[in-house]
Amino acid sequence: MTPMTDDGVVFNGVVIPFSYCRSRRKTLGMTVRPDKLVMVRAPLRTPLGQIRDFVARKGAWIIKVWQRFDSLPPKSTQSYGRDASILFQGRKYPLRIQLGAREAVSLHEDALVVQTPQEHSGEKLHGLIEAWYRQRAVELFSERLQLCHGSMRAEGFPLPAMVIRSMKSRWGSYSYRTGRISLNLQLIKAPEACLDYVIIHELCHIRVPNHGPRFWRLVSRYAPDHTGLRKQLRSCVIL
Repeated sequence: MTPMTDDGVVFNGVVIPFSYCRSRRKTLGMTVRPDKLVMVRAPLRTPLGQIRDFVARKGAWIIKVWQRFDSLPPKSTQSYGRDASILFQGRKYPLRIQLGAREAVSLHEDALVVQTPQEHSGEKLHGLIEAWYRQRAVELFSERLQLCHGSMRAEGFPLPAMVIRSMKSRWGSYSYRTGRISLNLQLIKAPEACLDYVIIHELCHIRVPNHGPRFWRLVSRYAPDHTGLRKQLRSCVIL
């Protein structure tokens, strides 16, 4: 069996990354894991073009499976009790609940303070903090997209529109159909350098739809430490 190799195809404007290997089997086979990783196993002498065609033909089915995984209830390990902490831009802040006249969330040097008129359940606190995350993400992600794009503008990269989504297994995506970048809301918990890497990664997909050597050479030009940043991202935020 050959080692797993990363690649990708575009189906209806959506980039479908996949990993593939060749082995002593007679037919092409595919698995889509709960983390949305698409894995393809092919006979030893199968050309890469044939493997890409196979994934493209399965594109509608893959997206349907992804949507089914997205509809599953989220697995949250966040605690809102005593000694709880909230992750924001790579740093953990103690969570402080205060009774006050209105609902409000504010970040202080030593804590994230949630003010409420009455005691709330963990579900209600989760909703308040998620709304605060989204508000901060709109500001921060827009700013970082502008800065990352600025470093790539000289090569003719267009500035795409951006949307922020809650995604269970992808940090970001680029749609050729809409010309739009989607960024995972959970990136608000990651260090700024990791956020920049994801933005650069998706901007590079404007030029290269797969994850072949040409794609990683392009990423390396703007994020030389992309391997380390991916490891840091996986260690600091769990999807």
